[in-house]
Amino acid sequence: MTTGSATLPAAGTNLRLAFMGTPDFSVPVLKALIAAGHEIAAVYSQPPRPAGRGKKERKSPVHEAAEAHGIPVFTPLSLKNADEHARFRGLALDAAVVVAYGLILPKEILDAPRLGCVNVHASLLPRWRGAAPIQRAILAGDTETGVTIMAMDEGLDTGDMLLAERVEITAETTGETLHDALSALGAKLIVPALAGLAEGYLEATPQPDEGVTYAEKLTRETGHLDFTKDAATLERTVRGLAPWPGAWFALDGARFKVFAADVLELGVLGNDPGTVLDEELTISCAKDALRITRLQRPGKAPMDAADLLRGYDGLTPGTRLG
Repeated sequence: MTTGSATLPAAGTNLRLAFMGTPDFSVPVLKALIAAGHEIAAVYSQPPRPAGRGKKERKSPVHEAAEAHGIPVFTPLSLKNADEHARFRGLALDAAVVVAYGLILPKEILDAPRLGCVNVHASLLPRWRGAAPIQRAILAGDTETGVTIMAMDEGLDTGDMLLAERVEITAETTGETLHDALSALGAKLIVPALAGLAEGYLEATPQPDEGVTYAEKLTRETGHLDFTKDAATLERTVRGLAPWPGAWFALDGARFKVFAADVLELGVLGNDPGTVLDEELTISCAKDALRITRLQRPGKAPMDAADLLRGYDGLTPGTRLG
């Protein structure tokens, strides 16, 4: 496996590919493959889903990008049946590129392309295998993450590694900015990775047994600010879960969304965790305090905390948040 910013040829033999992906994260990789001159025989994506206030069915970002380039799109609910296996084999692929697709690929699919299936994964494997590697890296306080290009096998992100590059996580990194950085990095790496695989100069390396972690799927409950934890953990929750699922606290049965916050290093306080300490919306935690600087009341627009507090008296000092 090649790591870091080692120089690799930008392209090699043009390949006949299938692309399998669904969200915004995947689109730059698809566009990079098209720009490199590869033949995209088909795109696989999740089926259109109801979205928005009208619950009108909406095609995935990958689906829309593929149609804009005149590429056939398939949206099966499952890849486990014989008809789907036959259709996929019939594409006569050199390789399939998989980026946040959302369906499990059975062995019949994995084995069909001549060079196999290649995955763009948003972490430095084997750390953060699974569904939410971008956010979990921030939540855990990691100082770096990256993208790994791997040859897929039947396990959960357990395939041999072809190429990887690192990205720093800073105190300003959010889930949104890291998502965009890793999406762009995946687009940068996929073309040389395919060239190295096709031409035989890129060696696949098994993942080490040590350092394995799993990135559990995110839910709205993941964003609950539990003030019995330390303030640094909660500040990472705010940054890591922006924009979705978002951080929040409860007050009188309503959820207030939190978009930005700072840590005040005050040590262990005598107040109960979750107590509003002052008129600047500083909240006591198990250790130190969290000052919320931007938030949203239910049914209102997001506001800076100072603006919200001028017109709302429900967050006065002594108020307990849950």
